[in-house]
Amino acid sequence: MGESPVQNHWRSVQDHSRSFWDFTYVYPVISRRSRGLSIGINLNPDKICNFDCVYCEVDRATPPKSRVVDLLKIRAELAEMIRLARSGKLGEDPKFVEAADLSRVVRDIAFSGDGEPTMVPNFDECVRIAVEAKRAFGLPEAKIVLITDAAGLDKESVRRGLALMDANQGEVWAKLDAGTEAYFKTVNRSSIRFDRILANLESTAKARPIVIQSLFLRVHGAPMPAEELEVYCARLRAIVDAGGRIAEVHAYTIARPTPEPWATKLTGDELESIATTIRARTGLPVSTFA
Repeated sequence: MGESPVQNHWRSVQDHSRSFWDFTYVYPVISRRSRGLSIGINLNPDKICNFDCVYCEVDRATPPKSRVVDLLKIRAELAEMIRLARSGKLGEDPKFVEAADLSRVVRDIAFSGDGEPTMVPNFDECVRIAVEAKRAFGLPEAKIVLITDAAGLDKESVRRGLALMDANQGEVWAKLDAGTEAYFKTVNRSSIRFDRILANLESTAKARPIVIQSLFLRVHGAPMPAEELEVYCARLRAIVDAGGRIAEVHAYTIARPTPEPWATKLTGDELESIATTIRARTGLPVSTFA
């Protein structure tokens, strides 16, 4: 991928708040993984999620702006955010002055918010809004990205949405933070069965290449145990052996404050050591984001 043009110390990189001006659903971020401006669409303004990850930075103590998903407002806000970016006005905001040039180019439109995007009942209609915006504003190179915990990838409306994404530079970035059910329950704290997550990853990867996004951290001072990492790598190999396509693994660590003080960040060297193991055990390309 080469050297990222995005710098860790930038305010726009350190602050990925979903609140921006008077927008309810749409928000801009400068993303290291997107290598520039990512326009987020928050389909969970109610802050409801089917995971309760120990590292999640979503502030659930503050009341939500809205408890409904208004498609008309999403369409209007997305169009306005694209205009702000392309006109250069977004780069004039104090949060984005360090990345003013990058903030003019829409790298992707990402479904990522204060919960799991696939929980909405009409995910396909939300994708259609992004597709129409790409066409209306002449953004053929901009990707449509779904950042997901993979629990809802088997839903019919999600499958329809993914088919739309496939035809419009879509990418699925699916979470896998564990190798075993026990570690999954410790880190992701979900009532969803781990085997459902694994089955969804496999079936989705059989239909199109996916990116696996994995957050590695210290839990009560201890990084992922070596035996857990071995099982994690075996899960990736199983997806590939079943005919699934994994384009890349994104290995990253904690970047912002967490709700649990015992969930802490790895060093860059520790993260790179994990990535080296993943590459050796799976043969997959791995990008790190410390």
